[in-house]
Amino acid sequence: MFVIFSVFYILIAAAMTVLILLQNGEGASAGSGFGGGASATVFGARGSANFLTRATGVLAALFFALSLGMGVYLHSHGSQQNTGADLGVMAGMSKQPAPAKQAPAAATPVNPEVPAAAPATTNTAVPAAPAASKQQAEVPAAPAPQKQH
Repeated sequence: MFVIFSVFYILIAAAMTVLILLQNGEGASAGSGFGGGASATVFGARGSANFLTRATGVLAALFFALSLGMGVYLHSHGSQQNTGADLGVMAGMSKQPAPAKQAPAAATPVNPEVPAAAPATTNTAVPAAPAASKQQAEVPAAPAPQKQH
């Protein structure tokens, strides 16, 4: 049932888009007074605007009614919302106890501008970062830019 509504919804949206693009703007009728070919249309000078305007209005009303109907239908027949009780793969993670927190050891940094790495705990799967050596702590200066003449 919802698939049929969706097909009509898309067809009405496409037809409404085409009808809107076929309509002339407000300033388009000014050229017909100076001999432009706009006055010699299939529906007459003003008849096409009335037909296109009414057809667009009817399609817009159908589009609105289908949008409202589909919203009401999905509210009553849509899929149930997940309340968070079923976590899927993560359900096993909530049953494990949290790892015990250890007090961090105080360490004096080699360079006060560079933050020290946090000490590794025994419960982590990520290895600790290697300590920075004296050679890595010193960064060479960038070469001075040369002037071009």
